[in-house]
Amino acid sequence: MLKHAESKKEHWGTVDKLVEGWLKERQELILLYCAVDGLREYTPKDTPVAIKVQAFSEVLIDYMSAGHFEIYDELLQEAQDFNEDYSELANTVLPRIQSSTQIAVDFNDKYTGKDISEDVLPELATDLSRLGEKLVERFDLEDQLIEVLHNRHREMVA
Repeated sequence: MLKHAESKKEHWGTVDKLVEGWLKERQELILLYCAVDGLREYTPKDTPVAIKVQAFSEVLIDYMSAGHFEIYDELLQEAQDFNEDYSELANTVLPRIQSSTQIAVDFNDKYTGKDISEDVLPELATDLSRLGEKLVERFDLEDQLIEVLHNRHREMVA
């Protein structure tokens, strides 16, 4: 029993580090979004929009991939380790997250590696706004998963 309890504690610690790193990547993503969107006064004005979009898109795709291919699985595995069934939550939340993933991939495909001229800027602003709205929704859903599937176990492993 002690070994099983220790493995739960170790797994929780591993997931905690993964989530912490992932949330730092989210912060970087938000900063890059603001740089592309021009919301930061300190954003260098001489940096071409295409370079800002490229940097943003790289972090965006990395962040999304980490969620789908690592974080969500680890969170669900942790719940299973604690003998909790959150399949209903996962079946509700993950499809909603997936819709933002598709918008992000479409944005990446449309703008990454392309010249972004002045006449494309209004369309970029519209697409960026739509993506931003979906990212806010996604972050809220991810925070729900983290709270329900991970943070609630903190006291159990302490």
